[in-house]
Amino acid sequence: MKMIKKLGLVLFVAFLLLQAFRPAKNDSNNKANDISTIYPVSDSVQQIFTKACNDCHSNNTNYPWYANIQPVAWWLNDHVKDGKKHFNLNEFASYRIAKQYKKLEECMEEVKDGEMPLESYTIIHKNAILSPREKELLYDWANAVRDSIKAKYPADSLVIKKKK
Repeated sequence: MKMIKKLGLVLFVAFLLLQAFRPAKNDSNNKANDISTIYPVSDSVQQIFTKACNDCHSNNTNYPWYANIQPVAWWLNDHVKDGKKHFNLNEFASYRIAKQYKKLEECMEEVKDGEMPLESYTIIHKNAILSPREKELLYDWANAVRDSIKAKYPADSLVIKKKK
């Protein structure tokens, strides 16, 4: 029994020590290259971004209380970094036009297939679950932006070139 108490104490002290090592928060709120600076974003689409996308796909995450507990904060930090790497609404205007075009297509596919928002996110954030109408709004918006890009730029500029 003494061994179990010692092990419990060691684990508790290790847990407390972990709390001193925290990842940087994603809260720069830098919107200089926000998608809305180059393409119109309706209020309804912006509401969808706010409720279901921004925490992982922007420069400003709204952290829940449990994000202050290690190792959960590390897991969330990796999740946000990965989300921003794939698609960042606040950096979208800095993407090459071919990447913008492709990312909007991926967004449409992910939403249509129910892949976004992630189930691991919506388990806790029930309000982030998109209704069929919200999915349609987001899909139609992304499709309209893609159409505007297609109308403005030559077809060969919309293809991501493979590096040799």
